[in-house]
Amino acid sequence: SSYRGTDASLVLQHARSMSSVSVPPPKCLQKTFVAPRRHMFGPGPSNVPPRILAAGAEPVIGHMHPEMLEIMSDIKSGIQYAFQTENNMTIAVSGTGHTAMECAIFNAVEPGEGVLTAVNGIWGERAAEMAERIGAKVNSIVTTAGGYFTSEEIDQALAKHKPVLFFLTHGESSTGVVHPLDGIGDICHKHNCLFLVDCVASMGGAPLYMDKQGIDILYSGSQKVLNAPPGTAPISFSERACQKVFNRKTKPVSFFLDMTWLANYWGCDGKPARIYHHTAPVSAFYALRESLAILAEQVTLVWFLNHDAIHTLLDRNARLPTVTTIVAPPGYDWKEITSYIMKNHNLEISGGLGPSVGQVLRVGLMGGNSSKASVDMVLEALRDALRYCHKSKV
Repeated sequence: SSYRGTDASLVLQHARSMSSVSVPPPKCLQKTFVAPRRHMFGPGPSNVPPRILAAGAEPVIGHMHPEMLEIMSDIKSGIQYAFQTENNMTIAVSGTGHTAMECAIFNAVEPGEGVLTAVNGIWGERAAEMAERIGAKVNSIVTTAGGYFTSEEIDQALAKHKPVLFFLTHGESSTGVVHPLDGIGDICHKHNCLFLVDCVASMGGAPLYMDKQGIDILYSGSQKVLNAPPGTAPISFSERACQKVFNRKTKPVSFFLDMTWLANYWGCDGKPARIYHHTAPVSAFYALRESLAILAEQVTLVWFLNHDAIHTLLDRNARLPTVTTIVAPPGYDWKEITSYIMKNHNLEISGGLGPSVGQVLRVGLMGGNSSKASVDMVLEALRDALRYCHKSKV
């Protein structure tokens, strides 16, 4: 009887407190949300397979629990395999590819130091802006959208500007270019410069060998070929990079991305105890581990060849295997095409980004989406859109 009275009293108190709130509970949240099922054939994110979704739905545990630390160790091994590196300093940043880009630049560069960025699309532009924001002296070499740089051009620019860091995008998803990497690491090291590579759109879909290609810092994202949800970003630092990162005169501008802390949290610094730094995205780490397990089950060469073969069905120039850029059909509004395909085929493809805005359509076929059936689906949707979308007479 006394329990029921207490319970009723609490309900009455709650009702009185709710009557005094100025902002009522939103009616939109009283409806159950159901995510639409779509064919995610844009430049990312890609469709997440049931196996990875199931992994992410496992019960949440503490981010410092022994089981969680074991999962992080598994993730580290998976990234080392995906990057083809033996670097001990290999982790997954809690955030998207942009977070890993900032992690690389913020840790490797101090205010006043020189950075050289190779700009053949939007990601070189973004790297330059991030470096400028921390007070670096930034120079860029620029080529037209769809182009890439020769070793001679890179060598000359490094000799001229003498940076501590050179940034290059391996898979430029805004223009559909996969940049040659062989020999560039040696050129950078000749000029006492670290070689930083963005492989968000290429890792797992195009050949990439971090150690053999002399890459000092390499990062990627979870939502492309790995087919995991967005929100985690693999990154690895060579011994040469670690020497620079851990012998700074100043602290990195970001506490959240400070590799001194992150190295400890991931068990990469050799210390016996791990100290709390931030609450990691536990469920996202579950999903990332599962996506790396799927990648490890593939024969890497076969995986690369499959992406290349599927890409060739769309683009016989066979550039970036994971994201194909198609010239926007003259006379058509690209936005109308992508909207029509989304509405009538439940299929996402994207327009251009950065320097390719308004010029191209971008089709991403990555990981489990990389199949002939997916190509056929995209081509049929495009044929249908060109029949029904408006074409100007100009």
